Amino acid sequence: MRVTTAVIPAAGLGTRFLPATKATPKEMLPVVDKPAIQYVVEEAVAAGLDDVLFVTGRSKRPLEDHFDRNLELEAALEAKGDATRLLSVTESNDLARIHYVRQGDALGLGHAVLMAERHVGDHPFAVLLGDDLIDPRDAVLQRMIAVRDELGGSVLCLMEVPRDQISLYGCAAVSPAGTDSVVRVTDLVEKPDVDSAPSSLAVIGRYILDPEIFSVLARTPPGRGGEIQLTDALRELALAGRVHGVLFRGRRYDTGDRLSYLQAVIQLALERDDLGPALRAWLPSALEGDAREGGQ
Repeated sequence: MRVTTAVIPAAGLGTRFLPATKATPKEMLPVVDKPAIQYVVEEAVAAGLDDVLFVTGRSKRPLEDHFDRNLELEAALEAKGDATRLLSVTESNDLARIHYVRQGDALGLGHAVLMAERHVGDHPFAVLLGDDLIDPRDAVLQRMIAVRDELGGSVLCLMEVPRDQISLYGCAAVSPAGTDSVVRVTDLVEKPDVDSAPSSLAVIGRYILDPEIFSVLARTPPGRGGEIQLTDALRELALAGRVHGVLFRGRRYDTGDRLSYLQAVIQLALERDDLGPALRAWLPSALEGDAREGGQ
C-alpha cells in the first residue's frame, strides 16, 4: 500500500524553551520567518504525503489556527495590494488535508503514535518529529518510502552522531542489507549509556511504520522515563527482522534545544538569498565585537 499519511506528534510542553512556550506551542516558534512545524508539513507534502494528522495536547490552538484561514488578515493584505505577504499567510492553508487528535495524557512518543491508529487504519504511514528539520535538498523521506516499497516492514532514518552524544537518542545495531545506504536494524536501545551503546547510529525523527506497530505498541509497557517508548516497540519488530534503516548523511537542523535552535535559525537564514548576504557580512563584526568584549 502506498504511504500517504504523515503523523506529527505535537503534544509536548516545550519546557526547554520556557518562558517563550508558556502560552505559545514550541512548534510555533519561528525559524527565520516560518514556524518550525510548517517546515515539517512542507517536507511531508514534498514526499507525496497529502494527509497529515497532528497529535496535539492542551494549549495547541495556535498551531491549528496557523493551518486555517485568517479571513480578516487576508482581506487587509488584499486591500493593501500586498500580494507577497498575502501569499505567505495563505500558503499554509492548502498544503494538505490536515486533521487533529488530542493526546489527553502525555505518556510518551509510543502513546502519541498509538493515538493515530483509528485515523491510519491498516495502511503504512510516516511519523515526522518537529525537532528535526531536514533540508529539502536532502529528500530522505522519499528514499525511506522507496525502501518500504521494496522491502516492506518499517524503515528508520539513521544518522551517525559523535559517540558522546548517542545517549540523547535511540540507538540502532545494524547489519548490511546489500543496498547502498540501507541497513537491516537488528536491535534498538533507547538513550543508551555511551559505554553500552551498540553503535553511533542515532534514530532521528523520521519513520515509515508498518501498521503492525499499533498492536505492538498496545502491549508495550512503559519504559525509560515511565513513558511508552516507540523505540521499545520497534525493537520487537527489529528482532523479528522487519525493520530497515536508511543512513542519512544530509543536512539536518536540530531545533530541540535553545542552542541548536539558534544554530538552525542562522544556518537557514544564511541559505536565503534575501537574508544570507547581509547576515554573512554582519557575522564577522559581531564575532569580533564579542571577542573584544571578552578580552577586556
